[in-house]
This record gives sequence, C-alpha cells and structure tokens, in this order.
Amino acid sequence: MVTQKNQNNPIIDTDIHHNISSVYDLVPYLPDQWKRYILDYNWKPEERSVPFYQIRKATKYRMDTVPEDGSTPGSNYQLLKEQLLDKYNINYGILTGWFYEATVAKGWYEFATARASAYNDYTIEHWLEKDKRLLGSITVPKDPQAAVREIERVGSHPQMVQVMLGISDFAWGDPYFHPIFEAAYKHGLAVSMHLSSSISAQGGDFLRYYVAWRSLHPQAYMTQVISLITNGVFDKFPDLKVALVEGGFEWVPFMMHRMDSAYKGLRQETPWVKRMPSDYFRDNLKFTTQPWDDLTAHQFLNVIDMMGSEEMIMFATDYPHWDFDSPERTLPKQIPDSLRQKIMYENARDFYSLK
Repeated sequence: MVTQKNQNNPIIDTDIHHNISSVYDLVPYLPDQWKRYILDYNWKPEERSVPFYQIRKATKYRMDTVPEDGSTPGSNYQLLKEQLLDKYNINYGILTGWFYEATVAKGWYEFATARASAYNDYTIEHWLEKDKRLLGSITVPKDPQAAVREIERVGSHPQMVQVMLGISDFAWGDPYFHPIFEAAYKHGLAVSMHLSSSISAQGGDFLRYYVAWRSLHPQAYMTQVISLITNGVFDKFPDLKVALVEGGFEWVPFMMHRMDSAYKGLRQETPWVKRMPSDYFRDNLKFTTQPWDDLTAHQFLNVIDMMGSEEMIMFATDYPHWDFDSPERTLPKQIPDSLRQKIMYENARDFYSLK
C-alpha cells in the first residue's frame, strides 16, 4: 500500500486520535435534514455531569499539540504529521478517532447514523487522502442494522482497516450486535474497541475522581472480552480479529486463567463455546501497549510468558493525549530485539494484513 520508509526499525502506531476542530466540520457531509440540528439548534455531543469530567476535559491533551489557531488537538494534519508520523518515522498509523459518541448514543439513532457517516467521510477526505501511511477506522452507530449499512458503504475503501466500537455501559458480545461482527468479517475488517467518555456500568456514577475512573479502565475491557467469548462471537466468526485499544495488557494473563478455570467447571452453560477461552485470547485478540505502566524488562517478560504468546501486544502512542507514549521510550531496552520487532511492527502488520 505504501513504500516503507523505516525498514530497519519499522513502527505501526495502532492508536492515533485524529479529531475534528468542531462539529461544524461535519455539516458539509450531513444530509440537509440533519444540518439544521447543528446550524440552527447548536447541537453538541453530550458532556458528562460527573464532577471530574471538566478536569479530564481540561487536561486531556499534550500542551504542544494545540494548533496555532487554537483549534482542537488532533484536528490538524500537518501538526500530527510533524509531531508523530515524520518525527518517529511511522510506517503506518491507525486513526482511531474521537467520535465514539455516535457509537454509544442512546436513542435518536437516525441522527447518530448520519453523524457517523459524516465523520467517516470527513476522515477519508481530510486524513486518508492526504497520507497513505494513515489507515482508518469506520465509526458506526449503535443500531446494528445502520452499522451494517455503514460498513457496507465504506468498508471497501483501501485505507479502512477496522470497525471502531466505543466501550460504554453495555457489552458488545450480546447476540443483538452480532450483525456488526458479521459485516466486519465479511469485508475482511478487524474490529477495534476503545473506551468512550461514557461512565461504564462497571464503575457506575459513584466514581468521584478522574484517577478512579482511569484506574477502572481494565475492568471495562475485561467485561467486553468476557462478553465476546461467552456469547460465541469467535465460534460464529473464527477468523475475526478484535483489538482492545488503550486498555493495557497486564490484566490479560489473569483473565485468561480465570476464564479457563470457570469454563472447565461450567462449560455446559455455553455449549456453543467450543474451545478454552485462552485459545480465543491468543488467536483472535490483540492488546495495545498504551497506557504503558513503566514495567521493568523482567516484569514485562513475565507477563509475556504468562500469556504464552509474543503475538498478542501491539504498540500504540495515544497521540495527542497527555499520556502519549513515545516509540523511543515505551518498551524496556533489555528485551530481545525479536520481541521488540513483533510489538512495534509485526503483530500489527499481521493483524491488519498489511504488506
């Protein structure tokens, strides 16, 4: 797809949060019936009322990622190109976006569907068409039928590599959502899951602090993995690939062991699940380095050993967020070069079927 620039130490960044400067950027891509909700009624994505949301919103980005015109970080291609793609010689960057609110919106699915389509069209024109190193994620609404139509509409674009599902207060493994996985599977697309700004059911509204909400992240991802496996998603679609992005990975060995243990005693409850849960972890799931928790080489290698695979982790920067992980400083220097190569490039290359 692109000419590789970085043959000696190739890098694929699996989590780049490109953005729009405001919802007005979507207007040219919306049908006339929906434009008025932004132009006339001043619609904006819902802001959470929990006390720490304003703190999170105000401290979300690296200070140097704000464009000169003061617009939203991540909305300026030239700045992203300079600070990330060119600076670190990134071979491919996976755009995971921002517009998860269309995916987790409750009710008013028609407008959410229109916003998702507009965001995808904006991404194609203002990002993918500018740089062949950039690969896109299809934003879809929560309604399965509308999500399938959107996958059918843009799934054949050569730079669209996955379907993006925001993690909120419901579990995507429910059979109600299986048509989304079927459509992704049909088009040879991966599925990516990323925590949205919604307060997940695993934490509830009792969380009073941003530090508490952030500490909760792995629990939300655990819930999604459990839902996918126990509802038989990977038995229906054996080659489906799912990435759990920005949820860390240290919890993975624990959950593999926990699910295997439960399955051995209770497998009769889910007869459609034909394999040990840990097999699905290794064959169908990927996890990202971000947020990197400063593990020593010894600690990190122990986690890999407990996973029983070197193919489950992919590198991610989380640009332009405040906890950005540099390609130069994330992995411990003492790990084997072969493992470093897999995490920084090869695992994502194989996951997204890149050349």
